[in-house]
This record gives sequence, structure tokens and C-alpha cells, in this order.
Amino acid sequence: MKEARIGAIVAISLVAILVVWNAAYTVSETEQIIITQFGKPVGEPVSEAGLHFKIPFIQEVNRIEKRVLAWDGSSATMPTKDKTYIEADTFARWKIKDPLKYFIRLRDERSANSRLDDIVGSETRNAIATHNLIEVIRTTKGRVPEQDDTITGGVPNVGEFTPIDHGRTSIENKIFENAVSKVEDLGIELLDVRFKRINYTEDVRERIYQRMISERQQIAAKFRSEGQGEAAKIIGKKERDLQEIESEAYKATLEIRGRADAEATEVYAQAYSQSEEAIEFYRFIQTMETYKDVLNNDTTLILSTDSDLFKFLKRIEEE
Repeated sequence: MKEARIGAIVAISLVAILVVWNAAYTVSETEQIIITQFGKPVGEPVSEAGLHFKIPFIQEVNRIEKRVLAWDGSSATMPTKDKTYIEADTFARWKIKDPLKYFIRLRDERSANSRLDDIVGSETRNAIATHNLIEVIRTTKGRVPEQDDTITGGVPNVGEFTPIDHGRTSIENKIFENAVSKVEDLGIELLDVRFKRINYTEDVRERIYQRMISERQQIAAKFRSEGQGEAAKIIGKKERDLQEIESEAYKATLEIRGRADAEATEVYAQAYSQSEEAIEFYRFIQTMETYKDVLNNDTTLILSTDSDLFKFLKRIEEE
């Protein structure tokens, strides 16, 4: 009888322990609890950390993350407004704001990530489709126009900046704003959306490379043309300077010769004008110099008898 009583007490104790064990649960600082009964939520979500109790065996504990969660979308190919295909890879940060609504609509993180794929991915495609490629790539809409002249050397239509109304940050914010209202119905608070990577597709990348090569070749050709023009200017200036220097030198030479001849003539004049004999001798010398310059073995002269050039020859005949 005593042994039976002890056995009953042990059995009751074990049942009590099992009941208490099944009824008690703990909540950590990083989670919140939804209690379900026969699969349906009952009561309010439990978010206070510590020891809590539920109806054993009937109610179940469903743990939901309280911390910030990451959504990493898969890379997808999509067209921009200017019909350029790119591969966009986005990511987002989110947390569960309304655990009861989240549990009813989604149940777990896998379903939540699937819905975020649909919502954020769709908003990303819509945003990129309504903006040009340069707006998707550039972080901000600000730009310095002078940079174009520095890069291209002023070549028209090469590397030319197109007007930018939005930058990549503005597009990211637009995606975020459009997606926030849609995820609120799921009990989710979207914290941030950003592009992780944006790449050209293979065929577009090849066209971009060819355009870059063509632009740089145009820039190089312009630089070479400008260099040749400057070289022609320098050579022309050099030739002009040389001609000017030679002309000035020739002019100076003639002036010096002229002054020398004038001085020599003056000296001769002074020397030969001292007497009538000197003057006559000077005339004779000048005439002889003239004979030397104009007469040779093949020269034939026809002179009148009163010619000054003939008078000394006439004297020779008379003598």
C-alpha cells in the first residue's frame, strides 16, 4: 500500500513537471513570441524578455525575430528608359514591425523574403525603366560641365554630358518609398533599399567599349591635328623671323657698304680735287677702270668721236 502511494506521488510529480515544462517558455531580447492554439494566433504578441507561461499541450510557441534582417535580391536583367539593358543587384534591410500581422500573412522569413523579391524587385524594374542609364549609374545629379572639356579637349559631341534630373541615390529613395506602403500590409517595416551592383549586359558592354575607343580616337586625332597646326605656326614664324633677320642684315650690309663707298668717294674726291692735274688723273683712272669692265677680246664698240669714253683712245691714235 505504501509502495503504491509512493508510485502515485512519483507519477503525479512527473506529470506536474511535464505540464510545467510544457507550459513555461522563455523570451530572449532578440525575439518576440506568437502563441497559437490549434494553429491560430491567440492573445497579443509577447515581446518582453523573461519567463512566460501558456496553456500546456494545447498552445504552441512561435518565435519571430526582433532584430534587423537582410534581404538580398538576385541579380536581374532589365532595360533603362534609353533601352540599354543592365544587370541590377539590390539589397534591403527590414524588420518585423507587427508580429501578429506578419505571422498571419507570412508565417516565416522564407515567405517574407519571397514577397520582398516580388515587391522590391518589381519597384526596382519600374524605377530603372523610367530613368536613363546615366541617371542609374551616377550617384548624384550634380556634375561639373568643365570636366567634359578637360577630358575631350573640346571635341564636339564626344563624351558630352547629358542633362541629369535624378541620380542613383534619388532612384533608390524612390524604390524605397514605393515599396514601404506595400510591405506595411505584411507587418514588415522596410528600413532601406540600395543597389549593390549595376553591370552592363555582355552585348551592351561591348558597344560601350567600342564607343569609348571611338571617342578616344577622335580626341587623339584632334590633339594630333592641333599639334600639327601649332607645328606649322612655329615653322612659319621661324621662316618669317629668318627672312626678317636676313632682310635686316642685308639692309644693314647695304647701308654699311653705301657709307663706305660714300666715304671712299669723298676721300678720292678730296685726293683728286687738289689740282687740275689730279682731277685729270682721276678721270683717266676712272676711264681705265671702265675700259677694264666693258672691254675684252670679243667686244665691239661703236663710239662717236666726241665721246668721253673715246677721247683717251683718240689721243693714243694721235700720238
